[in-house]
Amino acid sequence: MSGCLVCPVCRRRKEENALIREGGAYRCCSGHSFDTARAGYVNLMLSQQSSKKRHGDDKQMLISRRSFLEKGFYEPLADAVTECVTSLAGESAVVVDAGCGEGYYTQRIRRALPRADIYGVDISKDALILAAKRGADITLTAASAAELPLASGCADVLLSIFAPVFPEEFARVLKPGGTLIRAVPLEDHLYGLKSAIYDNAYKNPPESGELPGFQLDRIKRLGFELSLESREDIEALFMMTPYYYKTSRADQEKLLSRTSLRTQAEFGVIVSKAAKI
Repeated sequence: MSGCLVCPVCRRRKEENALIREGGAYRCCSGHSFDTARAGYVNLMLSQQSSKKRHGDDKQMLISRRSFLEKGFYEPLADAVTECVTSLAGESAVVVDAGCGEGYYTQRIRRALPRADIYGVDISKDALILAAKRGADITLTAASAAELPLASGCADVLLSIFAPVFPEEFARVLKPGGTLIRAVPLEDHLYGLKSAIYDNAYKNPPESGELPGFQLDRIKRLGFELSLESREDIEALFMMTPYYYKTSRADQEKLLSRTSLRTQAEFGVIVSKAAKI
């Protein structure tokens, strides 16, 4: 695979020179070369991007997310996303997971589409190390979703699961009429968790599903109750959310002293079509 990767240096110069894998490196015809890390991904972040202090989710958040997801708590969402992809993509489709994290959803797509050309892109190298350990046949790339190192019009389907959205860049990478699938938290998502922490819990803002350059096809609402029966599971859920890093120590302890928690999970799986040129 890797037929859609393009040189990030050349892309900055408004060229799209393909990257060809030669041994343990990817090279373009202009002589730029990028080594494949032992961990199993290729780093295509340029120095300006790498100089940022934080590169995506930190290691503790990723480990917590992996622990929580591997216990199947979000399996209904994974099933809904996978079903959506397989209903829209052919067996040999090009699928891009922009903000793939530790690869839980990407791996599910790989299992469902064994002949597809699948790319996982994330700015966090720690996330890609965990994704590579899943052993799936996926091209993993360290890069920003705002500047994807992928050829214009190469992808049939692009996924964005709880990740930042860059409509113009996503439309560039998708084929005309290609599909963007997003998973977003809806109004009541984790309201029980927030109520256990904050005196004045708030709901998430409503989601319209509209994006510039895309035509909304449908929104599937998915809701179910999470029943957590251990401090370990409560902590894993809490630490995989941004709330953990925005909450005082006293409020953290208020939640983490509990041994059980019930909270609503509510997602929107949003399907949009890239505008045809």
